[in-house]
This record gives sequence, C-alpha cells and structure tokens, in this order.
Amino acid sequence: MENQTPMPEAPQPSLPRLSLPIEGMTCASCASRVERALMAVPGTSAVQVNLASERAAVQGSAPVEDLAAAVRAAGYAVPETERRIGVEGMTCASCAGRVERALRAVPGVAEASVNLASETATLRLLLPVEDSVLAAALAEAGYRLAATPEDGAAEEAAATAKLAAQRRDLALAGLLAAPFLIGMLGMPFGQDWMPNGWVQLALALPMQFWFGARFYRAAWAALRAGTGNMDLLVAIGTSAAFGLSLVLLIQHGGGHSHALYFEAAVVVILFVMLGKHLEARARRGTGAALRALLDLRPRTARLLEADGTEREVPAASLVVGDVVVLRPGEGVPVDGVVEQGEAGVDESALTGESRPVEKAPGTKLATGTVVLDGRLVLRATAVGGETTLARVAALVSAAQASRAPVQKLVDRVAAVFVPVVIVLAALTLLYWLLAGAGAEAALLHAVAVLVIACPCALGLATPAAIMAGTGAAARAGILVRDAEAIERAQGITLVAFDKTGTLTEGRPRLAALHPAEGLTAEAVLAQAAALQSGSEHPLARAVLAAAGNQPAAAESFRALPGRGVEGVVGGERLVLGSPRLLAESGLEPGPLAALAEAEAAQGRSLAWLLAPGAGQVRGLLAFEDALKPSAAGAVAALRGMGVDVAMLSGDSPAAARAVAETLGLDRVAAEMLPRQKLETIAAWRKEGARIAMVGDGVNDAPALAAADLGIAMGTGTDVAMAAAGVTLMRGDPALVPAALEITRRTYRKLQENLAWAFAYNLLGLPLAAAGLLSPPFAGAAMALSSVSVLTNALLLARWRPAAPAPRPGA
Repeated sequence: MENQTPMPEAPQPSLPRLSLPIEGMTCASCASRVERALMAVPGTSAVQVNLASERAAVQGSAPVEDLAAAVRAAGYAVPETERRIGVEGMTCASCAGRVERALRAVPGVAEASVNLASETATLRLLLPVEDSVLAAALAEAGYRLAATPEDGAAEEAAATAKLAAQRRDLALAGLLAAPFLIGMLGMPFGQDWMPNGWVQLALALPMQFWFGARFYRAAWAALRAGTGNMDLLVAIGTSAAFGLSLVLLIQHGGGHSHALYFEAAVVVILFVMLGKHLEARARRGTGAALRALLDLRPRTARLLEADGTEREVPAASLVVGDVVVLRPGEGVPVDGVVEQGEAGVDESALTGESRPVEKAPGTKLATGTVVLDGRLVLRATAVGGETTLARVAALVSAAQASRAPVQKLVDRVAAVFVPVVIVLAALTLLYWLLAGAGAEAALLHAVAVLVIACPCALGLATPAAIMAGTGAAARAGILVRDAEAIERAQGITLVAFDKTGTLTEGRPRLAALHPAEGLTAEAVLAQAAALQSGSEHPLARAVLAAAGNQPAAAESFRALPGRGVEGVVGGERLVLGSPRLLAESGLEPGPLAALAEAEAAQGRSLAWLLAPGAGQVRGLLAFEDALKPSAAGAVAALRGMGVDVAMLSGDSPAAARAVAETLGLDRVAAEMLPRQKLETIAAWRKEGARIAMVGDGVNDAPALAAADLGIAMGTGTDVAMAAAGVTLMRGDPALVPAALEITRRTYRKLQENLAWAFAYNLLGLPLAAAGLLSPPFAGAAMALSSVSVLTNALLLARWRPAAPAPRPGA
C-alpha cells in the first residue's frame, strides 16, 4: 500500500476573545471558582483567570451579559461603567427603540436607554467599547454616532451651529415654497394663483430631492433594518404626491397648474422642517438647567504658591491639596475647606438658598458658588468630576436621560405604529378607489393619512416633561434621581420625617452634664470627649465643642448604630450612648435617675457614660437641639397639600414629644433603631399609606429605601443620599413640599403630553382617512403636535418653590 501524505486540516475559525474585569477575588480558590463558573456558560470554549490583574480571558461565543451573570452568581462582581453618547438621525419613538436594540446588541453593553428629546443614549457597559464599534452598530440601524464635546461651551457652540444651519435651510425652503403657499391662499376664493406647471416642477425638484433627501436616507435605513419610522411615512407620502403631479404634468402640460399636487409634497416637507427646527429650539430649553449648572465652573483659578505668590492657572489643572485664593466676585473653582478669611458666599445657583452663607476657617466651599465679600484662602479637597457641582450635574443628566415606567406603553405602541399606519393608508386608498372618487383623490387621502401619523409627539412626550421638570427642580436645589422617582412620588399620603438634622438644626449643644457621685464634671466630660473624637454624630460635635480642646482619640473605637459608641480610654472600656443602651447594660443610674427624668421632661436628649467593666454609671449628658426655622411652615404646607405628617426619631420619647407638640404632630415614634424605622414604614404601607421618608443619616438609609419615596437632606450622609430618590441640596424642610409639588407637576405634564399625542393621532387619522384633511394641512398639524408637546413641557421652567411661611410669632 502506498504511503499517502495526510491532508492538512482546514484552519478552524478563531473564536472571539475578551478580557472580563472581575472584583472580589482574594485567593487562588476564588480564581478557580470564577473559572469554573465561566466555563459552565454555554458557548465558552476556554477561560484563563488572572488573580493579579483581576481579569478573566474568555474565548468563545457566550454573550458578555451571560458571563457577567455567572460571575455574580459565583459571589463576585463585574464592575460596570456608564457612558453617554450622542445619536443623530432619530425622528420618532420607533427610532429610539431601534437605536436601543442596536446598542444592546453590541458586546459589552449591558443596557441602553435612549432619550429622544436630548438625542442621547446612556449606556451601561460591562466592557470598554470603542467609538468605532458603537458607530458601526448605529450605522447598521441607520443612525450616526454624534460627537460628544468635552465641555458645556463646546456643546453649546455645536448646538448653536446646528440651529443656524437649520435656520438657513428653512429660509431657502421657505423661498421655494412661497409660490405654493400664495397659490393655496387663493384656493378658498376661487383664484388660481398657482404658477405654471413647469415652474412648479422646477420649485418642487430641489424641495423633494435636496431638502427631502434626509427622509429618503432615513427611510431606506429603516427598511434595511426591517422596520419603519416617521421618515418612511413622509417619504412615501410626498413621493406619491410628487409622482402623481409629474404624471399629470406630462399628460396635460403646464397650463393645468391648478390640477397638480406639487404643493402637497412641497408644503409637507416645509412644515416638517419647521417642526424639527422648533423642536430643536425647544430641546435646548429643556436642557437649559443642566447647561446653567455646567456654566458655573470658573475657567481659571488663582493658585497660591509656597512662597506666597499668586499665579493664575486653568481651573482644570488644579489637584487635591492645592491652595487657592478667592477675591470678592470670583467663582469657586474647586471644592475645598477655608483656611483663612471670612466672607459671605452666594450658593443660590447650586442649592437654591437665596441668602448669603457666611464662611470662616474650617467651613466647606463648593465649586460654582460665588464669593460676595472678603478674601478667602481654601485648600482643594475635590476637583474635576469629584466636585459637588460635577456630581449634581451628573445626577441631573442621569435623571433627564432616564425613562419613566409609563414609557414602556409608548414603546409598545411605537413598535407597531408605523406598519399599522401604512396598512391604514393602503386601506384608505382602496376605499376611495372603490367609492369612485378617482385615483387622484384616493391617493391624496392616503398621503394625508401617512403625513399626519407622525409619532414624533409620542416619542417626545415623556422625555421632554422629565427634562424640563428635573431641570426646574435642580434650580431650586432639588435633585430628582430618575424618572421612576417622579412616578413614585405620585399619590403620597404620608410624609415621615426623621427628627435630628431634618426637622431640627442637627447641631445640638450640651445643655447639662451631671457626674456620678465622687466624680467631677471635668473628668466625665474629658472621658466622653475622648470617646466621641472618633465619631461624626451631631452629639459628638456638641461634646467636643463643650470640651474646648481635641482629646486623644479612644482606642478600639466602634459605633453602635442607634445606641452610641464604645472604646478604650486610659486602658478602660467605656460606653457612651442612649437610655436604651443603659437599659441593655443592666446598670442602675442611682441618684442620676431623677435628674434624667427632669432633663427628659424638657425634651432634651440624654446620653449616659458607662464603665461596664467596673459596673459604674459615670455621668449623664443632656443635649438640646433647636427646630429649623422652616419646619413649622413645611408641616403646614404638606397638610395644605392633603398629606399627613409623622415623625420617626431615635431620640427619647420626651425629646420627640417636645418637637411633636411644637409642630402639632400626632403620629410620633421615638427610640427607633434603623430596623424599627424600616418596620414602622412597612407597617404604615400595609395600612394603605403611600409614604415619603425624609432623613439625613446612616440610620435613616433603610427607611429611605423602604418608603415609596426616599427624600434625603443633601447636608446629610452619602449613604442616605444613595438610598433616596430625591436629594435636597440644602437642609431645608420647606423643600419637602416643594419636591412633592414639582414631581406632581412634572408627572401631570407627562400625562398631558401623552394624552395630547395619543388624542392627536386618534382624531387626526380618521379625519385624514375621511378626506377632511389635505396633505399640507396634515403636515402642519403633524409639526404642531410635536411643538405643542415640547411647549407644554417648557411651561415647567416657570416653576419656583413657594416662599416659606413666616415662623409663628415672627
């Protein structure tokens, strides 16, 4: 048998390879567990986990989302990033849906949310995705990736240039359409003012194939993607009118100008262009609040050198730790802490606070605020994207890009709307032909159906209202996290306030100190201050302020949430905390019990200093905290809105009762631990109440998350703000009724817009099918619908919070 040379194997196509970042791995067994989890995902052919770089090299065809889910199921995390991109070419709600589907299909994109009003898409990424990949995905769907300028000034310049180009095109199109408009004005009076047929053709050609070219391009892209959009309706309708007129012109010559229908195509295109221009102008109005925030950032800063000289530098070049000099009238370029000087600062643009806020050494300054008088020297603590202003702008931007749950209904309608309209137009054509109206009349009625059915208003209804409403709220110092928070705010029947730092100033002072027998007040205060030196609690600041000097911090310090703190002072374990902590310790207060009752009767908060190891109660500390000036007015405003008010407090019953009596509150719960606050909220919800919880501390976070709507004071902790749907930039209770009012108004505008958009199509389509609307009037009505929705939303820009009610007796 002859030796045969083995045939070389055909090269196997290489499978895609990606590098997946993974967080939470700590050892080799973690890496093995992640590897096994990834290999179990269908489509994975090979996995190599690198513990040092915290990445997994995965080869195969498994979707990134499935790989990430497998990693999470194994107990680890896949970090996500968020990115915002611009999208050009969207014209209606169906476009927005198609862009979302195209972007979600890109490997590494976990979620995509499109905002038609701002022409942007917000992406949640599991992997870095190149612009070229996103651009290719959008191009395949018939759209373009828009440039995303780095700063507000560049974005403003790009938007201004785009509007100028639209105005130029609109003016030229208006000149071409003017003879047709004049001719249409003569029709009701029996006058034939239309130009000669060949002149009509000369005017209609550039309108149809130059200014109308965008409709053909977008329609073709939609057809290639196997779907339809507004441009497809306009392209079919105007082409039918133009084609019919051209046939009639060739058959009968230019002398029968009144029997042609070029004006139907020309005027429809003109009105669509006019509508789009007015939409673009209105869209800029809805985003004005965000641009105003970004414009607060100064471009330059005065850097203080080590030798005492001052040098002007770009604000973008500053780093944490730099020392900056501020003079009267200058904006603050970075977040920082004042080291020298005193001055009044205007924080109105950031927090809505109209009165100047006095700043002195040790106080904080935020980017974008303005020094009114005096010279300040501050040390930078946050720059760039980490500043308060940048985070506020990011929150506003995210809220404006978010999608309301009601938008799902719009998405479902938009998905089938265009095909349904095309079928309806075909039925209209067939009906009029069978009715003997003639081909010309039947075609014109079908064209009117196509033109009037533009779903632009549906796509703009919710994002326009959300952008305008969240922008108006931001100007007042109210940050709405997303569109879902707006919906959750509807129907609130009960507002539950935390007490300390929310209804009260949150800056209690040490009103009395009672040492146990045999001890001095100075010794008790020194031990309490040592314990509190590691705490940020308001009572801790009161103790430290009373001590007058910074003691050595306690060792092994530990916070006891809802109870107090503990630590080792001078080699002895001490505890400082609430009456609940005293009861749990089993220690007896002895003679201090009567003093505690007397202090509690005055509504003061109590703290006990205990030495559990020695079985001793060392002392009693009593604190008092004043109500915020606007607290009573806020409660009255809420009741005026038909909302009940309650208070949840971790403080003593007497202290809570004293505040409740002042404010006239009947529903009060005191000595609440975080879990008890959560359980109370849950119990009230079971009774049928829709609850908004207002708080500012770590202990409020569970209740904020459990309530129908969480409202966090921006002066509180980051944990509280993270758990809330609404954040108030200044700790003013009067902003609570204002927040409910603006969310109610925004939701009402959203409903009005949707009702208008649906009603417009429900009424317009039958009128067009019945032959009661000509194509030009249908085009005008179509443009009017979108502009009406945006104009209605922009009415929210006038909203301002009501002036606070005067304090009783003021």
